[in-house]
Amino acid sequence: MARAIWTGVITFGMVTVPVGLFTAVEDHTVHFHQLQRGTADRIRNRRVNERTGREVASEDIVKGYQAADGEYIVVEPDELDEIAPGRSKTLDISDFVDLADIEPVYFDRTYYVGPRGKEYTKVYELLRAALAEADKVGIATFVMRGKQYLTALRAEGKVLVLQTLHWADEVRDPGKELSELPTRRVGKSKERDMAIHLIDALSAPWDPSRYRDTYQEKVKELVKAKAQGEEVARTEEAPQATNVIDLMSVLETSLHQAGSSRSKRAAQRKKPTGKTGRRLSAKQAGEKKATRGRGGREELRQLSKTELYERATEQNIAGRSKMNRRELADALARTGRRKKSAA
Repeated sequence: MARAIWTGVITFGMVTVPVGLFTAVEDHTVHFHQLQRGTADRIRNRRVNERTGREVASEDIVKGYQAADGEYIVVEPDELDEIAPGRSKTLDISDFVDLADIEPVYFDRTYYVGPRGKEYTKVYELLRAALAEADKVGIATFVMRGKQYLTALRAEGKVLVLQTLHWADEVRDPGKELSELPTRRVGKSKERDMAIHLIDALSAPWDPSRYRDTYQEKVKELVKAKAQGEEVARTEEAPQATNVIDLMSVLETSLHQAGSSRSKRAAQRKKPTGKTGRRLSAKQAGEKKATRGRGGREELRQLSKTELYERATEQNIAGRSKMNRRELADALARTGRRKKSAA
């Protein structure tokens, strides 16, 4: 069982939920040690006094804010804790907003939030269910390890998920950072229509399991090959930039390739499978499809947005790509009622 990296309480209004914060992702990067070339000697980083060159113990290190050249205001670690005694253990929700209103550039790290004991599961589930039903996220701040974080708390399946956000003054203005932005919008043209068709041909429900870190796989292959004295083939060079003159031809070729790939994926999706990947019999597939069709609005709202989007795709619901989770559930429920009335 994982250990909480932070414990405290979530507050919204007068309601308090004791919780723990758990890391939601893990690093699969291949890690290397630093060695001196030609030896097996490790390179170590040490904290040293730049004047004397002597190593300094961690308990003798304090923080210093540079007030002037060579002059520092010394701050002890305990003094930082004292100025945020309550807030360091409180995640206080101040607002509830639509998740779609938060621009992706603001998101940073993701954590799971769990109740700190069985006696708190009821109030925890109350908050989770209310967030899911309202399709909102709670905006809150809290202090962890000497730093204050702006966060978004949302319901995801059966758990609460906390995502840290960048502060407004940390997000750079692209207009100031990028010098070569387009000076005018692209008007209606054959190229634009072809690009839209290409996007549609390559569109699919979000499925994270479809993607993998191929670079880390290559790194592991490199290490294994070098250990066995073998050579590793170099990868292909990056493609050249598209020539504007050949743009229409490139779009047409891309659309043809995308159509072929989409046909193959569609053929694979037609073969029904169970959750374990096992092929279902015709009877089982029919029962599963019938069960999906009977879903009422409340049942639909228990599903994730990905599951709702998949059903909306199957039923060809217009405008589904722009719908949030609640809108998808409502649209599916309306479609189900119309089909029952027609029957």
